[in-house]
Amino acid sequence: MASNIKPSREIPSTTLESFKFWWGSNDKAGAMSEDRLFSRLPFYTPSWDKNSTPSGDITASVSKVELSTPKRFLNTLSILPTLSDKDNSASAHTQAPVPSATVVLPGYGAGIGFFYLNFPSLASWVRRRRTPVYAVDWLGMGRSARVPFSVKAKREDNVGRATEAEAFFIDALEEWRIKQGLEQMALIGHSLGAYLSAAYALRYPDRVSRLILLSPCGIPQNKDAMDADSESNDSDSVNAPSIRSSSVDSATRQEIKNQRAAFKARRKDFAQNPNKVLRFFFWAWETGLSPFQFVRSTLFWGPMLVGRYSSRRFPHLPEEDVRDLHEYLWHITSAKGSGEYSISHILTPSIGAYARYPLVERIDKLKVPVTFVYGDHDWMDPEGGRESVKRLKAASNPDANIYVVKDAGHHVYLDNPSVVDELILRELDRVPQRPSTPV
Repeated sequence: MASNIKPSREIPSTTLESFKFWWGSNDKAGAMSEDRLFSRLPFYTPSWDKNSTPSGDITASVSKVELSTPKRFLNTLSILPTLSDKDNSASAHTQAPVPSATVVLPGYGAGIGFFYLNFPSLASWVRRRRTPVYAVDWLGMGRSARVPFSVKAKREDNVGRATEAEAFFIDALEEWRIKQGLEQMALIGHSLGAYLSAAYALRYPDRVSRLILLSPCGIPQNKDAMDADSESNDSDSVNAPSIRSSSVDSATRQEIKNQRAAFKARRKDFAQNPNKVLRFFFWAWETGLSPFQFVRSTLFWGPMLVGRYSSRRFPHLPEEDVRDLHEYLWHITSAKGSGEYSISHILTPSIGAYARYPLVERIDKLKVPVTFVYGDHDWMDPEGGRESVKRLKAASNPDANIYVVKDAGHHVYLDNPSVVDELILRELDRVPQRPSTPV
């Protein structure tokens, strides 16, 4: 870690400590918390260091990529090769064709800092393939510009509401792509970021070379329809490999059925023993409020509330990592509300995050490789991924697969990073299959 970056503070456990944390919240402190996570990369240049000269074969830094509209920008981590084509020419004929740039996109209310454990592996891929990797905060989330969000579609127009909300994010990503001069991108999205990545690919199909969807939300239809479909098709033979804790292995449909059964059990348990706090969030969700708005409303108790979540959700991480994640999460949570208000227009309030305009109903239009990844105790419904694979293959796209990662929940990339990294790099390197020709 760079010597000029101060260590993170202890997670506040008293009102006074929480007040001090809250009082010190500002954009500079937020940038420092992000630097703290990324400085685990030895080649990372912190945001405050403007005069550093890259000395290795790759470099990493964060910048605010300005969009055409004033005060709009996307916070971007760039991991770039520094060797020129001439420096790399000796091994050029022994390597596979250079793949498109890879872009990592976080989930709802999260930020690119959450992928700090995955960036070392992605950096090794940059070094090996001489191709950039970017991580981008969605407009209105993370440390990107917090601009006003609104939807004009009527409340009963689910498709209109969802499409308009999607456009807020994917239009900004398209402008970012143009600014970066990228012809195509391989998109790695998590949760809502996975949903929006697929929506982007549907809107701009020529600009996406591959989709890797980590615990995607908004894939399946309503839960009753998916339950009926699952029960009537349990004997279907779908290529549904699973990733075990030690290596990438193939497995049978049984693993998907097991994960699905566990998911349905959690949903049933919630229905029989409702969590009052979660039910409150569902009510707030439907009325257009957001959980982050609630945390901000608690003022100086906010850091303590976020700390309780961080400590409970990431107990498997080292203590220093939990502190760093807490401070980072607090700063992006306390920022002005913006893209977070999209959630009620895209998803229904439910266990499983079902969409108002489910991707499974339109995903068969995709002609690029699509990979679905779930944790074995994920709270996202894997039936949407299984049904999507079936529909993609039926639409002559043979390059669709679904995986289940052992010992992982919704933050599958943080819960079991080494296994997820192995899968991601394998998928990025894999030569796409040719679409089959319908008879």
